[in-house]
Amino acid sequence: MARKPKGRRIDGVFLLDKPGGISSNAALQRVKRIYGAAKAGHTGALDPLATGMLPICLGEATKFSQFLLDSDKRYRTTATLGIRTDSSDADGEVIERKPVPPLQREQIEALLQQHFSGEIEQVPSIYSALKHNGQPLYKLARKGVEVEVKPRRVRIYEIRLLALREQELELEVFCSKGTYIRSIVEDLGLLLGCGAHVSQLRRLDTGPYRESMMMTLEQLQALAEPRDGDDQECIQARLDQVLLPPWTAIATLPALELSAEQAKRLQCGQGCSARFDLRGEVRLFVAGTEHFIGVGEVSEAGLLRPKRLMSTAPAE
Repeated sequence: MARKPKGRRIDGVFLLDKPGGISSNAALQRVKRIYGAAKAGHTGALDPLATGMLPICLGEATKFSQFLLDSDKRYRTTATLGIRTDSSDADGEVIERKPVPPLQREQIEALLQQHFSGEIEQVPSIYSALKHNGQPLYKLARKGVEVEVKPRRVRIYEIRLLALREQELELEVFCSKGTYIRSIVEDLGLLLGCGAHVSQLRRLDTGPYRESMMMTLEQLQALAEPRDGDDQECIQARLDQVLLPPWTAIATLPALELSAEQAKRLQCGQGCSARFDLRGEVRLFVAGTEHFIGVGEVSEAGLLRPKRLMSTAPAE
């Protein structure tokens, strides 16, 4: 018999404004402990240096985390000019220093549009979390193991120069999954002839989630503090109110309503013989209710099949 997981059953997404200086996993564990959740996972790690959007999926919401991993992201970054590091960010060792030449906004904006707009090819940093033979590249790099990192194609939807100062510049980047901001800054520094590294990085948006929706660990912890007349149930209810429903992780998918009978068939692993107008992946709800079933896929023939479904067991 499978061992029952410790913690309570709670399903939802918490949008954490990750602080700098800690790993994404450490931040995840703190959120999980505050909620007393049995199951939790994050949706795309941020380096310890980075801050900002880190969606934490609790319970059944973890079933849809891959959709957030695959989603587009928006970042704001500060690049320090004249210094290159081995990791292309401020946590690395300095490998080169050069004077910063006089720079003009027009010059930098032209380089951004020429080299970092649309579909581009970039080589991820050797200090990234990408894996080689099952080992993260950053662990191999710290051991001095040399690995050839193959370039990958990513898409930059928008890149803007927000500020240009004497020794640094500030960028905002809206990009596809798999884009490494450190690589953009490293390559831009080389084009400018002085080198550069990321000194600050903040993720603003992930998929359907926006910067204004985030909460800090301190704000979450404050909700968990007992107040006059509070019992544990009151505290849990207060915490649960700031969770987003699991379906928000796939809010970009079209919604499809099913009858109670169709929903039951789907939850038993069967398809629906009725033909639907939508095609591809869809969010599934029971008609006339807010009951979210999961993700299905409608074939070209209009037939619906289950793909990733919520558990039928009600949450406590």
